[in-house]
Order: sequence, then C-alpha cells, then structure tokens
Amino acid sequence: MARVKAVAMNWQELQKRIAQGEDLHTEFKEWPVRPQDIAAAFVAFANTDGGQLILGVRDRDRTLAGVPSPDDTLQQLDNIAYNNCEPPLTVVSETLTTPEGQTLIVVNVPKGDLRPYRTSSGIYYVRVASGRRQASRQELLRLFQSGESLYFDETVVPRATLADLDKNAIQNFFAETQGASWESVGLTYERVLVNLKIAQNGSGILQPTLAGTLFFAQRPQFFIPYAYLSALRIPGTSLANDPADQKKIEGTLPDILEDSLRFLYIHLPVPHRIQGLEPEARPEFPAVALRELLINAFAHRDYTIQGPIRVLIFDDRLEIRSPGRLPNSVTLESLRYGVHVLRNPVIYNFFLRMGYVTDAGSGILRTMAQVREATGHEPVWEIEGNEVVVRLVRPRLDYVSEKDV
Repeated sequence: MARVKAVAMNWQELQKRIAQGEDLHTEFKEWPVRPQDIAAAFVAFANTDGGQLILGVRDRDRTLAGVPSPDDTLQQLDNIAYNNCEPPLTVVSETLTTPEGQTLIVVNVPKGDLRPYRTSSGIYYVRVASGRRQASRQELLRLFQSGESLYFDETVVPRATLADLDKNAIQNFFAETQGASWESVGLTYERVLVNLKIAQNGSGILQPTLAGTLFFAQRPQFFIPYAYLSALRIPGTSLANDPADQKKIEGTLPDILEDSLRFLYIHLPVPHRIQGLEPEARPEFPAVALRELLINAFAHRDYTIQGPIRVLIFDDRLEIRSPGRLPNSVTLESLRYGVHVLRNPVIYNFFLRMGYVTDAGSGILRTMAQVREATGHEPVWEIEGNEVVVRLVRPRLDYVSEKDV
C-alpha cells in the first residue's frame, strides 16, 4: 500500500482552500456520495500527485453542507479505499468542525507507490486542473512505466507488421551476436523475433515492438514519426538565434547515431597543437564520450513523449536534450556516481549486443573523466521542463605552439 503522511488542517486553512476552489490537488463532494465516485477520486489523486478530497462542500457554489454521521462515513471511506481501489489504497481522514457546528471531512490521498491504480470496475483516472478524467493510452503507459510494471519499448507498434522489418538486418544481427544462424540452432524466424523482443503478440498476431521497429524496421519514422534527432548549429549562445545549419536525422537508431556523430564532427573543429615538429590533432570532445552521451539519449529517453532528441551546438557549449525526466530512483546527483537504471531495457540490450555500450554502468563516469581531461570541465546534467539536458562547455580554440607556452 502507499505511504501516507497526513497534513493536519485547521479551520482557517480549510476556509482558504475552499475559497480557492477545486484544482489539481483539491476536490469537493457533497455527502452522500456513491462509492464508485469516491473510488474514482481516490484513484485519480493516487495516479497523479496526491491531494485532498473534502467532503461536506457543494462543488457548484462552495457552500457548506456538512457530513451528518462522520464516524460511519470515516469507516466507509476506509472500506472504499481498500475494496474499491486496485491495488488497495491507504488514506488518512480528519474531521473539522465549522463555527456553525457542521462537520467536514478532509481525506488525504497520497501519490501512489504502486501506480497505476484503477477502480474495482477497471477504470484508470488521473487528475487535471479542472477535475479528473479517464487516463489516455499514453498516460496509462507512462503510469505503468513509472511503476516498472511495463517497459514501453516492449509494447507493440499498432500499425506495423512483420513485413515492415528488414529480415536481412535481423539475420545479420543474430549471426554476429550469437555466432551462428538461427536455422543452425533450430530456431524459426518468428521464435527469434519473440526471444529477442523484436516482436510480440498483439491482438492475436505477431507485431514489431517499439524497440524492434527502431532498430530493424525499413522505415522506423513512418510508424514512430517523433523518433528522430534534430541537430542544429546555432551561432552565438542563444536559442533565439537562427541556426546556421539544421538537419533532421532519421533511420534506425544505429543509423541516427552515426549520422549524428558526422554532424558533430563537421561543426566541432579539430584544431592542432604543435608538439615538437608534428601537429597533434586535438578534438574538442573525445569521440567516445560523444558516442556515449548520444547512446544514453537514445536508450534512456521517454518514448511515450512525442518529441525528438535535440543536439544543439552553440559557440560556447554543446547541449544534448532528451525527452522525459529521469527514470525512477535516479537523481541528478546519483548520475555522477554511475547509477544504472534502465528505462528501455530492450533498446539498451540491442546497443549492448552490438558492442556500443558495456553493462558495467561505467559509461557516465568514463565520459565525465574524458571530457574533464579534454576541456577542464565536466558535463553538467539538468532537468528543464520535460527534458534531460547534458551540457558540455566548449574549450577555447586559440591553441598555441608548445614553444609559446
């Protein structure tokens, strides 16, 4: 069950809440209320950000009606939270008496630890500023993903079929990673697709998964149009400036990775430092570090958000912006210590099998060390809106010969 921390409220505070009206964290109900409506309110709060259900207030005009039998009502509320919500919820209720002697009940509903929650009739609700509504498919997928009961990259792509996959690419992938053909080890093509989670059973037939589409479809963006990378070279230091170069990079994820690196190599010059008689190439950022950061963006972005990854090259910095916030239990601080939590394990596993990453969780630490050695600055990770942003300070380009140092 979810943890609950009740916040005691006095009459003055409650008056202020009532005067402000209903919002994301507040809902009014005039008693009596049908158990299904109470359960829907509880589920919506638990699936969103928690809140208070205030009983005994008319929601149409915010006048006070009171609750006539508070003890019986409190027992009923506990029963509804336990029996009419799946998984069961624990709520904490408190009673307040108005100066006129009316009793109001404030039910504290926490943000749930076991999201998503649904009513006993099987309906998932979420809170919005104007009240509550049924969760959309995308919201429901995010709730399952946040509760780690579903990985979105394993879900099927509704319009895609097996004919949209590049069978030759899958054959080569299997042979290179397994050291043998699937026929020689007694597997069928369909069994390979299921075993590798390139395809899953959807509506009674095998269909490509999100991960399978991104790696092996002949036209991934036909099915997932937002799964591309937007690369921009922007003169100056502000996003308000017009880009000097701009590319929409599409294809499979390995193709996008290689084309993105080419864009970076074009716009990040490779100056030379004179070491004795021979010039030494000194790239702005280590190629291995750039590759690691891009793969992290592909592997850990939130694919339920319909937006591209963005790479922005300014005069003073490089930014990689990835849709979505950090996965569960990961913080900006823990990133610096190599915390390794997978949001898209199938995508990450494909990169792992292809030799792009290791499974040691050391990529961030290695990248930090390499960038620090090359530039004197470590990468900085930030959360801005609904994006994870990593910034790299570009080094000064006025290299001098060794004899002038």
